[in-house]
Amino acid sequence: MTFPLLNEELVFGYLLVFLRINAVLFLLPVLGDKVVPAPLKGGISFIMALVIYPVVRAQIPTAANLTTLNLIGAIVGEILIGVIIGFAIRLVFSGIQMAGEMVGFQMGFSIANVIDPYTNVQVSLIGDLLYLFAILVFLNLDGHHLVISALVQSYDIVQPLTVHFTKSLTYIIIDLSRGLFVIAVKVSAPVMAALFFTNVAMGIVARTVPQMNVFIVSFPLQIFVGLLTLSISLSLFRTVSERLFHDFIRNIFLLLRHM
Repeated sequence: MTFPLLNEELVFGYLLVFLRINAVLFLLPVLGDKVVPAPLKGGISFIMALVIYPVVRAQIPTAANLTTLNLIGAIVGEILIGVIIGFAIRLVFSGIQMAGEMVGFQMGFSIANVIDPYTNVQVSLIGDLLYLFAILVFLNLDGHHLVISALVQSYDIVQPLTVHFTKSLTYIIIDLSRGLFVIAVKVSAPVMAALFFTNVAMGIVARTVPQMNVFIVSFPLQIFVGLLTLSISLSLFRTVSERLFHDFIRNIFLLLRHM
């Protein structure tokens, strides 16, 4: 049994595909978190590149007539494309986690932060909870299939050695970053509204019954109202998350078309 020898064109093309995939995986939730060893991430990228390379091979230029500068530019360009794709995906999860941070702060959990094993930073309990829920919804909606599909389609939009950073790309990145706060407000709105009216009610009680220790009463009440509203609003969480996850696919293609 004989095997075809690896030639320069095959190795170069595979390397470019591997770099784009690897850059995306390092920013994905779950796989991109620090609890996943780097060799495992590299192994998954290696296998995915083996599968995707034959599909996108026609879009990859040959290495025969490329200079060293062109080769370096192609490598850097593929990494940046992967980072852009990963950025669009990570933005949604960061917005959902920020929503949990806002809710947790309003509930009085600002002093009850924990070390997130995924990022090794302090996060709110509610923020970590919503982040985990978002991952479950993402996997349940076959979000990983959407990411793989977007990776393959990205070669139809931006081929290696055709990356050009335009001023419009910068504006789009800034606009999407601003959308991070919009996502946080949308996800946290029901709980924040309930906690706001709870604070208003406690303020009225404090004025009408001045002898009552409102602080002692309001602290557990806010936690109760917050958790109750959060549990009720989780039924809508999947719907909102599904819409956000489909938006990030559109954002990926929007970013790539301006490269």
